[in-house]
Amino acid sequence: MPEQLAFSLPAKEALGREDYFVSDANAMAVAAVEAWESWPLRKLVLVGPTGSGKTHLAMVWARETGAAVVDAQDLNDPTGLAQGPLVVEDLDQITGDRAAETQAFHLHNLMQEAGHPLLVTSAIAPARMDFALPDLKSRMEGTSLATLEALDDALLMALVMKMFADRQIALKPDLLSYILPRLPRSFDAVRGFVEAMDARALAEKRPIGKGLARDVLAQISAE
Repeated sequence: MPEQLAFSLPAKEALGREDYFVSDANAMAVAAVEAWESWPLRKLVLVGPTGSGKTHLAMVWARETGAAVVDAQDLNDPTGLAQGPLVVEDLDQITGDRAAETQAFHLHNLMQEAGHPLLVTSAIAPARMDFALPDLKSRMEGTSLATLEALDDALLMALVMKMFADRQIALKPDLLSYILPRLPRSFDAVRGFVEAMDARALAEKRPIGKGLARDVLAQISAE
């Protein structure tokens, strides 16, 4: 029998502040980001491991402030970018590249001159980055730092429930209790699990239950 294709509408991901859950793992970082009007020198570096939710939190801030969002590898027009509040994502991905760092340095200075707030995200703190440009190194190390920790139990549960709710799926308590201790503690892992559950439920015409969850978890572990 040929493989059945599943068609589904994309889930509407909720990225407003009300959808960003706060726990001990992220409370201090959330408070720091929300206090953006009081940032020293109008800038903040938001640090967290992959899957800790830093992009989500940065997007919440961008929505609330009207900030533009740009990847650190795409800073080719510093003057054009320095027109208002700005998020620069993944600064750690350009360290060691002198040309890219030079663009980041120029952008930083233009933002400072204009007085626009600047939020920079990174997987590691500036003090641990191998900068090629000493001037950028000093500017980033002199920027206030907010750190996101890995997901704790409360945040993991809220995230799983939210991502299923984005797909109009309500989980039964026993299924939630089965899933939580078996999931890796990262946003990306949870997102991949929820997407796989939804896709296989549609393709195989199976209910969202323990049997399907067991199969999807096994599939993820094997990848």
